[in-house]
Amino acid sequence: MPETIAPAVPPTPPVPLSALLAREDLALRQIAGPSHPGIVIHWAHTSEMADPYPYLLGGELLLTAGVHVPETARLHAPETARLHVPETAGPEEGGAPRPSGAGSPGDYFDGYVSRIVAAGGAALGFGLAPVHDTVPGALVAACDRHGLPLLEVPPQTTFSGVARAVWQLMAQARLAELRRVTEAQQSLAAAASRPDPVPSVLRQLAQRLGGHASLHGPDGTELAAAGRDPADGVRAALAELTAVVRPAARATDHVAGGPPAASRPLPTSATDTLGPTHLAVYALGAGEGFVLGVATPRREPGDHTIASVAAVLLSLLTGEHRSGAGAARSSALVRLLLGTPPAEVAPLLGSGGRWLVVHARPERGARPGSRPRPGRGDPQDAVAASALGAALGSPLVDLGRDVVRVLVPAGREPEPQPGWTLGVSAPVGPHDWPAADTQAARALARARATRSPLVRHAARPALEDLVPRADAESHARALLAPLAGQTALAETLRTWLSLHGSWDRTAVALDVHRNTVRQRIARCAGLLEADLDDPDVRMELWFALRQG
Repeated sequence: MPETIAPAVPPTPPVPLSALLAREDLALRQIAGPSHPGIVIHWAHTSEMADPYPYLLGGELLLTAGVHVPETARLHAPETARLHVPETAGPEEGGAPRPSGAGSPGDYFDGYVSRIVAAGGAALGFGLAPVHDTVPGALVAACDRHGLPLLEVPPQTTFSGVARAVWQLMAQARLAELRRVTEAQQSLAAAASRPDPVPSVLRQLAQRLGGHASLHGPDGTELAAAGRDPADGVRAALAELTAVVRPAARATDHVAGGPPAASRPLPTSATDTLGPTHLAVYALGAGEGFVLGVATPRREPGDHTIASVAAVLLSLLTGEHRSGAGAARSSALVRLLLGTPPAEVAPLLGSGGRWLVVHARPERGARPGSRPRPGRGDPQDAVAASALGAALGSPLVDLGRDVVRVLVPAGREPEPQPGWTLGVSAPVGPHDWPAADTQAARALARARATRSPLVRHAARPALEDLVPRADAESHARALLAPLAGQTALAETLRTWLSLHGSWDRTAVALDVHRNTVRQRIARCAGLLEADLDDPDVRMELWFALRQG
């Protein structure tokens, strides 16, 4: 079980030691200790104490001019200086020898360096002048033995200049980290608005963190994943770590003699490691049981913030909010099923008397086979449909085989949505919902054919408003009688006329081949015994078809 340990250094972007050495104005030179690029420092501290251990917090570049070095130790020590551990050094003080003026120069410097290492010091900078002309050889040997980087600070470089350079590099690192977090937040928000929001958010998160991101269900099962394939055992370790933040797992976690699991605070996140891989999990929502898992090869200061943003977005996308409004919607559905008139049910949906019907399809789904369509068994399609409804301002969403339908209050005017093609009906009352559904379907077909992100059904007065409804319907039935029972022909004719006789656009709108459109239109012309090139004939047929 992972433990919570207070960090030894502050959560600020560290400065690579190599970046400090690259500053030409400082002219620092590393003369001992490891030099790999992973060595970082968190601040610079100057001290001339013979034992700096009590004054270090960890992660420092300790700067000294060697004032503390006793006269007996200012001679160059041989490279074979022995390691001296006084008997008084106890485990409560890090098990490191205290520097002393007694003994050989190697004894003093060995104890001094070991105390710096025990305190967590990251590197040692030794200043030349006014006390020393060169860095003592015994100090170089001690730093090599204990693995502490040793820097030579030339006479023209002041310690305050080194400290200022460290803070400048830290400020640059902080600015870069803030920019990284801001860009990640923007890309995650954009991903959440796509037709496939959950996979898109996971992909963006994995890309921003350079690792693996996964969504786990209430039972710990991985539902979706993105990013690099993790090393062996990482998926299992993440699934196991989710138990720390999952309510279902805590329900049976009872410690003998302690309070019940349900009464103990449940953490919202947890971290662990598996070899070189960093693991983190984040609980989504308020107790639904979904968990975000992240596995990365390294842990940067801004990673937690970026992952937390993704967790909030995924909470909104996966949460099932059971509020009073949700109960009212359920009640409305039951009443409709039991035969209550729509006009009496509509007030339960929390809006006025008029509504819009919106039909939507993913942009890339314009042609068959281009991508999976909503309602084909993809568990993320329902999430995408819910996200679309939220963007349009309505939770009333229906996920059909080829289209997503949303019932939107008339006061919320739909706008184009990234990744979707929309068809919007005219505002109608509950009695006219079926007619509005047809209007939205036709508007969507036109939008797809014209490659428009959104098409609205024309709401201005039309020709049929001048003719009594009964007379118009009677005329339409008589004129279209040869097409009765042949839905495909009637719909092809309607779409073809609405698109000004365009074969290609009609084929796109109906998802058929353009030759099929030509054959159907020729069949309609034969059955109707009409010249479809005549604009008067087209107008009359269009008027009749609109009554259907």
